[in-house]
Amino acid sequence: MTDANQPLAGLRVLDFGHTVMGPTAGLVLADLGADVIRVEPATGDPTRDLKGFGTGYFPFYNRNKRSIALDLKDPRGLEIARKLIETADVLIENFGPGTMVRLGLGYEQIADTFPRLVYLSLKGFLPGPYEDRVALDEVVQMMSGLAYMTGPPGHPLRAGASVIDVMGGVMGVVAVQAALAERARTGKGQFVTSALFETAVFLMGQHLAYAALSDGPVPPMPARVSAWAVYDQFDSAEGERVFLGITSDRHWLRFCEVFEQPALAADPDLTTNNQRIEARARLLPEIADVIARLSLPELSEKARVAKLPFAHIARPEHLFDDPHLAAGGRLLPTRLPGGVDTRLPALPIEMAGRKTALAADPPLAGADTRALLDELGYEENEIDGLARAKVIAMPVEEQE
Repeated sequence: MTDANQPLAGLRVLDFGHTVMGPTAGLVLADLGADVIRVEPATGDPTRDLKGFGTGYFPFYNRNKRSIALDLKDPRGLEIARKLIETADVLIENFGPGTMVRLGLGYEQIADTFPRLVYLSLKGFLPGPYEDRVALDEVVQMMSGLAYMTGPPGHPLRAGASVIDVMGGVMGVVAVQAALAERARTGKGQFVTSALFETAVFLMGQHLAYAALSDGPVPPMPARVSAWAVYDQFDSAEGERVFLGITSDRHWLRFCEVFEQPALAADPDLTTNNQRIEARARLLPEIADVIARLSLPELSEKARVAKLPFAHIARPEHLFDDPHLAAGGRLLPTRLPGGVDTRLPALPIEMAGRKTALAADPPLAGADTRALLDELGYEENEIDGLARAKVIAMPVEEQE
């Protein structure tokens, strides 16, 4: 499955994660070439059956992974898990506090047996008074001030994606990479962790610095006093919502030239950004009128020529047809469980011009159970017996 030329080729990761945070860490490592084994319950990861916004969780966060389905409450399933750990460099888990300990797979319980293992535990909170509290992405967005900063005054609003789950998983990968670098020097693995709340607080760092330097409370982003006179949303001729920024005096001159507004360019009260801020009450309606006379293609081209910050405010489905993503191969053709063909975002990095790629579609539950048990030395009759006892699971066609 993995490409020997990928940066993390040869690294084996056991991904005990669920939902978003743990699987995100596994996804990043898998996209970089690690052999990531998704350890699912014998009944399959419940995330596979989520509805609503949860529909996209499993299909996106589990490509480039192999799947083994085990009943970890059965001693035979637990034995398989321990044999897999023996082959692994990294273990990822984001269960509730105490779950891995109850299974006998907590770090302190296995560290002496597997001293080179890097054990990533992703939680709601790092150690402290909150560590046993239940946390979700939306909960910590509220706790950290992120929701307050996102919504208009009096209406806290969570971000439109699982930003803290995803960022927490990525922070976990940062810790794993650092631990692997240390292991290369010392020969020893270690316990590393990241958490939702502290990740959300990290994202709030700029606002904390602002608060320390300000005499008053930090305003939410929709109510902030912009440093630029024109930095707002407008409607095109078709009624499409766009964003336009004019953040320097050079931007202003280019806007007036390319958008053919000589009267605005000649107005002595609009020469500098600070003057334009003072004149914002009359200026923004004039800008809105200019924008409203142009179609979205015309606006896009003029903004490109004028080199202005500009965006059509897109919906997620618009990205399938984004020409930049298409030209760069940034959406990977993917077959989802159930046979749906689509394209999903690649890891947003390149290394010496190398892009990450799709090596394997999101797996069926237990798709690699037989192959992995075979690697561990189990005989065919043993594997079939474990399947009959429902200690392991495989796709139906493999069990027939």
